[in-house]
Amino acid sequence: MLINGVPGDQVSIHDRGLLYGDGVFRTLRVLGGCIQCWPRHYRKLQQDCVALRITCPEAALLFEELRRLIEQRPDGVAKIIITRGEQTARGYAPVENMISTRILSLTPPLDYPDRNYSHGVRLRICDLRLAHQPKLAGIKHLNRLENVLAAAEWSDPDIAEGLLLDIFGNVIEGVRSNLFMVRNGELFTPNLSSCGVAGIQRERVIEWAAKHGVPCWVRQFGLAELLVADEVFLVNSVIGLWPVRELSGSDWSHHPISMQVQEWLNHAHD
Repeated sequence: MLINGVPGDQVSIHDRGLLYGDGVFRTLRVLGGCIQCWPRHYRKLQQDCVALRITCPEAALLFEELRRLIEQRPDGVAKIIITRGEQTARGYAPVENMISTRILSLTPPLDYPDRNYSHGVRLRICDLRLAHQPKLAGIKHLNRLENVLAAAEWSDPDIAEGLLLDIFGNVIEGVRSNLFMVRNGELFTPNLSSCGVAGIQRERVIEWAAKHGVPCWVRQFGLAELLVADEVFLVNSVIGLWPVRELSGSDWSHHPISMQVQEWLNHAHD
């Protein structure tokens, strides 16, 4: 782990990331010493920092610090956390010209079962409902208590992910993933203008659809529509793509489009 470029594992008790969750983060896959989709990750990190008016470190600086970590571990999961920085004055309001804190870590790769990719996963509907906050929608900010509470709702190891709806019953995302459904050869993914996180794998799937002439719609839809889909799949930067095998009594045994997208995500140069 590096904190502002220095090996360590402690941050100040005055850091606003600790005090208020005032920051953003990215989770990246490292494979064979290469950072997967680095330009996209940095661009999204920068966009999220701009949205919250946090100073974003330069790409070259973060890349060099990641390279130092990768020298010790060529495969794994990297995480970049950028907080607004330290502030000794009390209160929510940030002071001007704060120096952001950057925290980089690299952990061993996660070993998911092969069947998650070949046969799909079980998905459950979470009781927690996501609140609407358009100013934070799409941003991967450090305030993830909704996800923490949702993930604590189940302990069955055969359930790989939870499905999150918003306060009006619209399908939004997985606890740690973005969601797509397939109907009549077309892709649909939830509108995230009021809540949810817009991940870079979601962006890549939308681009796959455009490249291959597959209609892809970003819009609201509810659980009833999702349950009669032809296919459902989940994506994020660490898992890649998991087809959904089962959700609330609906079973999907065939995933032809999911498999096409999965193959492209695994091999496309980005």
